[in-house]
Amino acid sequence: MPGAMLKDALVTLKESGVRITPQRHAILEFLISSESHPTADEIYKALEKDFPNMSVATVYNNLRVFRNSGLVKELTYGDASSRFDFVTHDHYHIICDECGSIVDFHHPGLEEVERLASHVTGFKVKSHRLEVYGVCPACENQAVKSN
Repeated sequence: MPGAMLKDALVTLKESGVRITPQRHAILEFLISSESHPTADEIYKALEKDFPNMSVATVYNNLRVFRNSGLVKELTYGDASSRFDFVTHDHYHIICDECGSIVDFHHPGLEEVERLASHVTGFKVKSHRLEVYGVCPACENQAVKSN
C-alpha cells in the first residue's frame, strides 16, 4: 500500500509541475511510511545521513510544496512545532498531553456534523477538525510505575 501511495503522490506532484528531486522523493517516502506525524526537524534528522547536503530549510520548503499540492496536512496543536501528516483519508487525531504523540482514528458519524452545521447555519462547509486529548498508554504506564 505505501508503494502505491508514493506512486500516486509522485504523479500528483508531476501533474502540478513539481520536479521530483531525490530529497523530495525521500521526504515524501518518509512521510508516507511514518505513523508518528513528524516535525520538519525529525524528518531532517531521519534523512540527514542519506542527504548530508540537505538543510532543514529544504525539508520545510518541500513540506510547503506537499501541503500546497494537497498531499500533506500541517498539524498545529498549540505548541511551537508543526507536525506533518500525509493525507490518506479523512481522520481525526488524539494527542497525548504528556509526550505529545499523535494517533489517528476514524469516526464516520462525524461527517453528519458537517451536514448539520451547513443546514443550521447556511454555511458551505469546507472541512472540520477534531482533536481529542488524553494520556497515551505508554505515559499512563510510566505514571503507574512512578507511583
